[in-house]
Formats: sequence, structure tokens, C-alpha cells
Amino acid sequence: MIRRTSRYALPALLLVLAGLLWQHVVDTGTIPDFVLPSPAEIWHAAVVDRDLLLSNAVPTLLIAVGGLALALGIGVSLAVAIAYSPPLRAAVYPLVVGSQTVPVLALAPVLALILGYSILPKLVIVCLVCFFPITVNTVDGLRSVDEEMVSLLRTMGAGPIALFREVSLPAALPYLFSGARVAATFSVIGALFGEWAGSYSGLGYLMQQQQAQFDAAGLFAAIAALTLLGIALFGVVTLLERILIPWHRSAGDAVLRGGNE
Repeated sequence: MIRRTSRYALPALLLVLAGLLWQHVVDTGTIPDFVLPSPAEIWHAAVVDRDLLLSNAVPTLLIAVGGLALALGIGVSLAVAIAYSPPLRAAVYPLVVGSQTVPVLALAPVLALILGYSILPKLVIVCLVCFFPITVNTVDGLRSVDEEMVSLLRTMGAGPIALFREVSLPAALPYLFSGARVAATFSVIGALFGEWAGSYSGLGYLMQQQQAQFDAAGLFAAIAALTLLGIALFGVVTLLERILIPWHRSAGDAVLRGGNE
């Protein structure tokens, strides 16, 4: 418990110091508050507009979670195909890497025109943003399998399905969750891009309205709400990892204890 508390103490202290410095810079007039509102003004705007922020955070969260789930399904399936099929690996893997050079922010309006101003193009955008770390990490996990263990199980009569279930999947799960944690933080960014392209609700839509009204404090409050959503999704994925693969956490704790001794 003490170690866990000390782990978060330094980041919290740095955050408080940054907030105090930010407040001081705005109070001294170095930067006008209509350009950069102070933390106190942002907090006041968040309290006053809490119902508005909450009502718009819900659709953004639904888009982020839906797109993340879609990315997980596509990313894991693609990773399995790439890991077990050399021809697919040679043909598809470069395309997976190249997909990350596509400017999603520019692609979002095109998808909105093609698929309509529904939730579908937003889910596609989130999926495009999220599937890459999931796919790449899962491929690495599947290819990190202990070949001696595979050979041993084959001599015992294990087939491909049993090998995947008993060896490949447990080896890949830590890598999968590592990519999913990164994708969880990206998902809210993808949802924001989708809402900017065309939406009538969500934090992205709210930010556009606040920007048009020159409401800097409200805009920063919406950014803070978006940040909290990303942190919350990261925390949920981390919690699921600890529940579903507790052996990985135990092994990591053992390594940390050994390094501290």
C-alpha cells in the first residue's frame, strides 16, 4: 500500500505544481485569460456546466467504447491471421503499418459523407485509431511462444486448437492488454475526431460550440472531461487485465520485489 501510494505521490505533486504555476502566469497577466483561462476559471466552468458536460460525455464514451470493442475484434483476428500465415504476414503487415500514415482527421469528413451522420463513421474512425497497437502487440505476443513448450505438447498429442488455447493465447494476453491500454487512451481521441467531422452531441460537438462562442474556460473544461474519460478507460482495461491474467501481475510483482532486494 505504501509503495502504491508513493508511486502516485510524485505525479500528483508535479500536477499541483504545474497548476499553481499556471494560475500564477494567468493572474500576473502574462497570458490573457481569454486565451488561456486559469485552473480556477476552468474549475468554475466545469461546476457551472457539469450537467452539460455529463450529457455530452455519455455519447462520446459510447463511441469510444464501441470503437474500441470493434478495434479489439478486428485487431485480434488480424493478428492471429498474420502470426500464423506467412503469406498474409508478408502481404498484410506492411499495409497495417502503412494505415497509420493516413491522416484520420482529414479522413473523418469523408467517412461522414459516405456513411452518413450516424454513429457508424465515428465507430470506424475510433477503430482506425485503435486497432494498430492491438494488432502489433498481439502479433508480437503470439510470436513469443516458447517453442520447447510447443514441441513438448505436440509429442503429447496436442493439436493446433489445444496449442493455441494452452500456449499461444496465455503468452499473447499480456501483449494484447498492453496494446489495449494504449488503444483505450486513443479511443477518446478518435471519438473526438468523429464528432468534429459531424455530430449533434458529444464533447467534440460541445467544444466546437464553445470555440465559436469564445468560451475558453468551457472549452478547457470539456478537454479536462475528455482527459478523464481516457484515464477512466485506461483504468478499466488495467483492471480487466488484473482480473483475467492474474499470473502476469504476480510475475511482475515478483520481478519488482527481486529488483528491490
